[in-house]
Amino acid sequence: MSETAPPLPSPRLHRDHPWLASAATFAAFIDAWELGTLPKTAWTHAAHVAVAACYRVRHGAAALARTREGIVRYNTAVGTANTDSSGYHETLTRFWSGVIATEVEGIDDEWRAACVAVERFGDDSHLHMQYYAADIVRSVEARRGWVPPDRGRAWRDAATQAGPAQ
Repeated sequence: MSETAPPLPSPRLHRDHPWLASAATFAAFIDAWELGTLPKTAWTHAAHVAVAACYRVRHGAAALARTREGIVRYNTAVGTANTDSSGYHETLTRFWSGVIATEVEGIDDEWRAACVAVERFGDDSHLHMQYYAADIVRSVEARRGWVPPDRGRAWRDAATQAGPAQ
């Protein structure tokens, strides 16, 4: 990111993700997620991206650990089992945390960071497939622990190599 202030979110972003309509609606969304009261259907890829961006601003270097704890807690609250085949996925969480951290670097407002990240990656839930073979992502090893990309590119390159979400 450049050192200039990020642009205001687009009207499409607000239409597709009403919880990004304002800083107040976003704060209520984060509160609901942290309390485990966010409807399970609202826990989309874009919601994951927004939480990662918010937590990067809020918690800095501790963002990954706090995101991990939050996802496991939220899944438990809404009845999603964290097992070898469902729920929390360490490799994908670490991959996306790195991508989002790079994207929102230099932004100090949680809502703006979330808007920037969702604008760029909210519709791109398959970016990781440029870095991982499907069988790796589906493995228990990747779900339970970090597995580095197997497709030759460093995961830190994801934010700079990916185009904007369509």
